[in-house]
Amino acid sequence: MSLDDLKRINEALDSAAEVLSQFTSGDIAMTRKRGGSPLTEADLAVDETLRGALPWAGEGWLSEETADDSSRLSCSRTWIVDPIDGTREFVDGLPEWCVSIGLSVEGVATAGGVLNPATGERIVGALGHGVSYEGHRPARDATTLREAKVAVSRSEVRRGAWRAHEDAPYELVPMGSVAYKNALVAAGRMDATWTLFPKNEWDLAGPAALLGAANALATLPDGSHRTWNSADTRLPGFVAAREPLADEVHSLVSSVG
Repeated sequence: MSLDDLKRINEALDSAAEVLSQFTSGDIAMTRKRGGSPLTEADLAVDETLRGALPWAGEGWLSEETADDSSRLSCSRTWIVDPIDGTREFVDGLPEWCVSIGLSVEGVATAGGVLNPATGERIVGALGHGVSYEGHRPARDATTLREAKVAVSRSEVRRGAWRAHEDAPYELVPMGSVAYKNALVAAGRMDATWTLFPKNEWDLAGPAALLGAANALATLPDGSHRTWNSADTRLPGFVAAREPLADEVHSLVSSVG
């Protein structure tokens, strides 16, 4: 990992922001992909922009909006991106979506960047370089789960998946994009987040790099660590927590799982 990678991530996020300024969240046409997930012209435009800005010769590419090319599996360095994570929120006009960029080096998420243009938040970081946060959300200082704000999936809450936690001492904060929730934990703006439902690498590679850079908990639900840029891009879920709460969160999720 070099500072050039962080520079590329920041410049790519700048370019994505410029593209997104041409679209209006809450007032954009939507189609459905196979499987039912939403797709807009903005998703495709940002995907094209990021692909032009990020990979150099010999580097792989994995994006939600690009047909997968197995040649990435032979690359030591692969960019893993979600042009718009939280497209439903983008379409609905909720400020809970983001552009997510991750870099995998030899299977390790080493650098990442997440941009939420709707809130003006940018979170960028890399292993050995820490995490930078631009925005106005206050930092968290909880040292126990009882004091914590836990970012949870808005759709999971609607489905009743968090009903068992409604009387818990920690505060549940429903949000959209999973990348955004995890990036906020990495930036110390939320205390923890987890999902026990399947996700994909493009949802979490960038935030996983940010969490690693912040020395935060970042594991699969069983406590194991993900090898990124895998042939099977699916994850069974993901768990993140600021360092002071890591043991408590891990224990809680292990007991639920």
